Amino acid sequence: MFHCPIRLLFVGALLVSTLFCTNGMAAQLPAADTAQLRRHLVALTTTPQPRNYLHEASLNQAADYIKAELAAAGAHPTEQSYQVQGRMYQNILSSFGPVDGPRLVIGAHYDVCGEQPGADDNGTGVAALLELARLLGHQPLTCRVDLVAYTLEEPPFFRTPQMGSYVHARSLHEAGVPVRGMIALEMLGYYDDRKNSQDYPFKPLRWLYGSRGNYVTVAQKFGNGRFGRRFARLYKKTAALPVKRFKAPAWLPGIDFSDHLNYWHFDYPAVLLTDTAFYRNKQYHEAADTLDRLDLRRLALAVDAVLATVVRLATE
Repeated sequence: MFHCPIRLLFVGALLVSTLFCTNGMAAQLPAADTAQLRRHLVALTTTPQPRNYLHEASLNQAADYIKAELAAAGAHPTEQSYQVQGRMYQNILSSFGPVDGPRLVIGAHYDVCGEQPGADDNGTGVAALLELARLLGHQPLTCRVDLVAYTLEEPPFFRTPQMGSYVHARSLHEAGVPVRGMIALEMLGYYDDRKNSQDYPFKPLRWLYGSRGNYVTVAQKFGNGRFGRRFARLYKKTAALPVKRFKAPAWLPGIDFSDHLNYWHFDYPAVLLTDTAFYRNKQYHEAADTLDRLDLRRLALAVDAVLATVVRLATE
């Protein structure tokens, strides 16, 4: 006569486990929508001219689109404008969670290099940022999360104080803002399951990480602090696609090839989340970096893991 209550108790426990646990660590969260990701990528890659620093109208069209999508997600986006060579450029800033206190920063650059559509570089990073905004808008956060779309990441401004991420990181430093960590979303949509589709800056790394370009990398430098270790561990535990954790000296080629390097400059811990860029995608900075070459399903999975990891970090 005790079998029924015990069975009900077991079923109830199973339902609770299914409802509240993902990979044993995170509450069930809404999933990224590939249709939304595609919509963002279409908007970014079909501006009248490529969204580079020479075509201000197209760059501003992309910025206006980003602002509108962030506002639709429930944020109150603002512009961080600055002048370079007599022209005005802008970062787009938004936030979720409490106004005060330490914050997490998640950023992606929306400009491109040269005369190309930049679907993967860095349309996928921006699309991921916007989809993350839509999903974060429904989450109770105890830590502020800032989402930032940067301008002027690409040459000829890379590694200069004119990078949008440098301008943003410096503004946080000068204001004395406490930053728990920064995540750079840089090229997240290109995957190749074939052997020998993945290159490395140091060939023996292939023995450790494999030759198939079917994973996402969390890259950081040595001495990056607790945040980097924590993010990489949680992201890998949560993700439903392969994840490689990569830590190396800051001088290794590729380890600092995005906006996170400017947060390192101001002693903020920061990580790079990427599909490894030109080490895999051979149409990097080329006209063939187009939407049709991307895997939106795996891009969505990468976003899902960012959401779960950020929610965990922002509610601890």
